[in-house]
Amino acid sequence: MSTDVRSASEGVEPASLPYALVKLTPEVVEVLGRYTPRLSSAFAAKTPPKAFRFGVGDTVSVTIFESGAGGLFTSDAGIRAGNFVTVPNQAVDEKGYIAVPYAGTIRALGRTPSEMRDEITDKLKSRALEPQVVVALAEQNTSLISVLGDVRAGGRFRASPSGERIVDAIARAGGPVTQGYDMWVSLERTGHRASVPFGALMYEPSNNIFVLPNDIIYLYSQPQTFVAFGASGFQGQFKFDAWRISLAEAVGKQGGMNDGLADPSSVFLYRGETREVAKEMGVDCRPFKGPIIPIIYLINLRDPSGYFLAQTFEMRNKDVIYTSNAAAVETTKFLIFLRTIMATVNDPIIYATNAYALKAAASGTGSPTIITTPQPITSTVR
Repeated sequence: MSTDVRSASEGVEPASLPYALVKLTPEVVEVLGRYTPRLSSAFAAKTPPKAFRFGVGDTVSVTIFESGAGGLFTSDAGIRAGNFVTVPNQAVDEKGYIAVPYAGTIRALGRTPSEMRDEITDKLKSRALEPQVVVALAEQNTSLISVLGDVRAGGRFRASPSGERIVDAIARAGGPVTQGYDMWVSLERTGHRASVPFGALMYEPSNNIFVLPNDIIYLYSQPQTFVAFGASGFQGQFKFDAWRISLAEAVGKQGGMNDGLADPSSVFLYRGETREVAKEMGVDCRPFKGPIIPIIYLINLRDPSGYFLAQTFEMRNKDVIYTSNAAAVETTKFLIFLRTIMATVNDPIIYATNAYALKAAASGTGSPTIITTPQPITSTVR
């Protein structure tokens, strides 16, 4: 099997599905580490959220102050304490505007309160007495954050003007229904989506980025598994049982390698990588079509440094590990096969000779010698 993998990757023998064979080196581990799925890199949103901006349907409050009585909005008697007037609250209309007396229509859609304040003040300064304006959000009906999936109280929540992070938004939804390591968090923003394990938000704070208005956060449960076969201690499908495990831990979960069968220098891991990652590892991607490149990683655990690399190589969901048989095992299989053929050819002759000897012995005319069939060679080699 080890020879077959190398031959097909080098083009010596045609493969039904082309793939690239990549030897696990410190450089390869470093590249994979840079491309580990992270929300911080997927959205590059490490700074606090942008300032709040009004949207269609938000209710706006406008209060206008004047420096003295007898102005545009205050009488000479100065009955109104403070010389101010509050414009009735207005919802931003479908065109994105509100109306302010003597200032006309003011665009609110996509603007901050301070931007609206400056425009209203500028339009009133020639008519009112040293006007000062306060613009505030009376009721927030847009700039919402949706938290859905496996949470206790999912729904849409108003985005906090002061900014909050993903864990804060999940907490507002009651938190996840379970605290298991199989919980994943998906963030969708402006048509782009990325997912990380929930544990990544807790143990790698850089993933706990700020949420922005109109973000969609979805929590879901997805058990992570890998498959192991070949000359391993146990074969089958295994769960991670953690939010992240290394290749070394995965080899331990499969029971290590069978001392009598395995070739420690030929451990293979099958996985699909993006074209960008494959190019970074030096793979010639021209023979491959599509965005995903089939990759087979070769890990040499006969070299002590291979164990250090296996500790830093992060497993992914649905990875496949194959431990190749040692060359001596293949030789043993061939000898057993050869012995079976020889026994198949010789057995009829031996049985016929024994029958003749028994007949001669019974009549007392021949030698009593009987040829017995050798016991077949047995082996536990798979």
